[in-house]
Amino acid sequence: MGPDLSADHQAEVDGLLAEYRRSREQLAAVQQELAAIRVTASTEDGGITVTVGPQGTLTNLVITDAAHQRYRAAELAAIVVRLATAAAAQASERAARTLTPVLPADSDPAAVLRGTADLSDAEIAPKKPPPSEESFEDVPTWMDTRDGRPPS
Repeated sequence: MGPDLSADHQAEVDGLLAEYRRSREQLAAVQQELAAIRVTASTEDGGITVTVGPQGTLTNLVITDAAHQRYRAAELAAIVVRLATAAAAQASERAARTLTPVLPADSDPAAVLRGTADLSDAEIAPKKPPPSEESFEDVPTWMDTRDGRPPS
């Protein structure tokens, strides 16, 4: 082996290490961007404000005294859910836009964020364990009838 072959090998290793470092730096930057996502949604009058984080998790909720007086509890709850759902959808869109540049062209960023990537529904569905000899799962009971009497 001549000295040129060793130098070529070292140059290849150095190139691979440099690419690995760039990839790690890019991944760290994407993770920081994802972690920083915050979306706030409010009612028109500002009486109710929700803030969600990058995965749509509610991180802050403000309900003014005026909103407490204006809405009944069920109305408040429905408004909070509506605002949080809208904010979570926006957070998901931002996260997908953040991921798009670092994913392969044929990847679905929303699926990656859900944790399903390219898996089909059948692959994700929980597996039903095989019935055991002691399973009474399929045995009818009195709860399976309308009148409460055991099936005949």
